[in-house]
Amino acid sequence: MEMLTPERQEMLLQMLQEQRVVTIPEFVKATDASISTIRRDLIELEKQKLLQRVHGGATIVSSLSYEMSYTEKETQNQTGKQNIAAYAASLVGEDECIFLDAGTTTYQMIPFLSGRNVTVVTNGLTHLEALYDKDITVYVTGGLVKDKTRTLIGRGAMTALSQYRFDKCFLGTNGVHSENGYTTPDPEEAAIKRQALLRSDETFVLADRSKLDKTTFAHIADLTEATLIVDTVSSKQQTAYKKFTSIKVVDS
Repeated sequence: MEMLTPERQEMLLQMLQEQRVVTIPEFVKATDASISTIRRDLIELEKQKLLQRVHGGATIVSSLSYEMSYTEKETQNQTGKQNIAAYAASLVGEDECIFLDAGTTTYQMIPFLSGRNVTVVTNGLTHLEALYDKDITVYVTGGLVKDKTRTLIGRGAMTALSQYRFDKCFLGTNGVHSENGYTTPDPEEAAIKRQALLRSDETFVLADRSKLDKTTFAHIADLTEATLIVDTVSSKQQTAYKKFTSIKVVDS
């Protein structure tokens, strides 16, 4: 028996509460509804400000300062993050010194750096064991441990970064917006990312599709200041972002 509209829409919202980002095919499979029906539901729920539509699906509406935990982020769009990470790692040359930002997408770069003669500086506690296991030379910043994201922040981390220069830095972000640039919920994390960017010859921002057209609380940089690497993007988004930055789409 076909679900009633309120019942189906409640299921869509429940899926978003659990996963935060859900694709249209996932909605279709869970509700046994048509693609056109799901799209109508998403349009209606967005009008009610209960969700935000993104390319290929929807994401939950949250405040500018909300931030998922590392564990929550880890489960989001794993295939997209791996594709982004593989391409980003291919940009790293032999004997280069790079900054690897804390985060789940930058973490995915580590297996692809195996066998390279590179030096990595990171403020991501989750990165350390993986880098060590791959026999990669790694320096870790000091600073305050932010438990939710397992990131080192604060004056200690800023002071440590001031000692280095990087060939390239690879940053995560919570929001990518054509006008508001790259943003993250925590001003202290934004400051670390900004410091690494300023001390790098080249900067790359790694962002899966759930981050596009989003703005969070603290500004990291304008789009003009980094190359954007994404897993998938609509033609409208690509046109908007290309006005300000180079963009690499790695959806295949």
